[in-house]
Order: sequence, then structure tokens, then C-alpha cells
Amino acid sequence: MKNGVTIGQAAAFVGVTVKTVRHYHKLGLVAEPERDSSGYRRYGSAELLRLVQARTLASAGVPLAEIGTLLDADAATLATALADVERQLTERIAELTERRTLLSRLADGDRALLSDRAAALLERMRGLGFPAPEIAATREGWVLAKALAPEGFDDYLADLEHALDDPHYVALIKRGAEAATWEPDDPRVEELATAMAEHFLANPAHLKIVTGLQARTEAATRYHLIAHHGEEQGSAAAKALALVEGKLRIAGVRIPRPGFR
Repeated sequence: MKNGVTIGQAAAFVGVTVKTVRHYHKLGLVAEPERDSSGYRRYGSAELLRLVQARTLASAGVPLAEIGTLLDADAATLATALADVERQLTERIAELTERRTLLSRLADGDRALLSDRAAALLERMRGLGFPAPEIAATREGWVLAKALAPEGFDDYLADLEHALDDPHYVALIKRGAEAATWEPDDPRVEELATAMAEHFLANPAHLKIVTGLQARTEAATRYHLIAHHGEEQGSAAAKALALVEGKLRIAGVRIPRPGFR
């Protein structure tokens, strides 16, 4: 056997592919041995050691662009560089763990884009007899609200948790969900809007459910996108909401209007 081993044998000994060895050569991490009289490159112990070192650093997460410098570094420099790589890997692990958690949440429709607290509230609404379409619309509205008005979202959930303890509030909101099946000129629309406005004005804590999701910037635009999400223009539900907002404005409650600050 001639002195040294072929590239295929070197790759097998080190635990990489021939393509990887050639890539290390191209990057300058490992010098290519001279060819022997037969035209083959023979890898001796020095080249194999360098390949092992390069592979080990790469497997540890060190970027290939940095491996060459580390292979030639002194012990102190190597230790510092490896500590930095460890920090980067720790951050990466945390990021991947967060992604895995999100993937797990995606399997649960309510928890995909909402907090456990919001998901628990949706479940509570189911238990109170809210219809499925209303819960689905609520879920979508909350996802939008969390994105557009994050600073007030947790307070909004807290206000809603307390409001759901009030049977009269629950009955009104359920009535509002029923309005989706009414005609816009149904007299019940005006009656419902009046009842809801009166309830909110008589219960300031519940009124915060309406006023709480007003972002600090572009308040009118964001409020309209949240409050009117999924609304069919000209429907009884849209008319009822507009009437409630109008009655609250007349009473002095700040409800943003589209196009106004």
C-alpha cells in the first residue's frame, strides 16, 4: 500500500462525503495533497487530522467561513470563538423551540394565533351557547385585534371575562349574533341597538369592551378594521353596529370614525 489513502478512503475514515472533502479544499480549509506517481492524491495523517478538525467544527455549528481561522488559532482565541458559537446556537435553539411550539398551537384552531387566555374565553363562549359562526368571527376579530391594537388586547380580554358573568350582557351579544339573519329594515335592529347602547352607557366596565381596542396611532383606521371585520355591508348586523356607535357618540363616548383622527 502506498503512503497515504485516497480521497474516497479519507472521506470514509473521517465520516464525510468526497464532495465535502473537495468543498473543504475549495474553501482552503484543508490543503490538497500532491499527486503521487500514479496520479492519485494521497492523504496522510496530517491531512486526515485537519479534515477531522474541520468536520468537528462544522458539526458543532461553526460557519464554514470561520473554520479556517479557528483551525489556525491559539487556544485562547479558539475558546473565545467557540463560546460565541455556543451563544449563537443557544439563541437558535430557543428560536426553533418557539417555532415548534407555534406548530403545536397551529393544530389547535383557537390557540394557533391567540393566547391560552383568549382560547379559554372562546371555549367559555361555546359553553354559554354562542353560535359557532359567532365564535369563528370572534376568533378572527381577536387575531386582528391582537395584531392591530396589541397594547390594549389583554385589558380587553379581562373586561370581556367580567362581562360574561352578566347574563344581560350575554343575552344582548347573543341577540346581536342573531341579527345576522335579519333583514336590514327589521324593526328589531333599532330595538337591539338601543338596548345595547343603553346597556353600555349604564355599565362603564362593559363600555370598555367597545372603547378599549383603540390603538395609539391611526386609531380610526385600526378601530374600524377590528370592529367591522367580517361585516357584510348593508346587513342588519352592520346597521345595528353603526346605530350603537352613533348612539354612543351622541352620549359623548369617543368612537373613532373612518377618515377622522
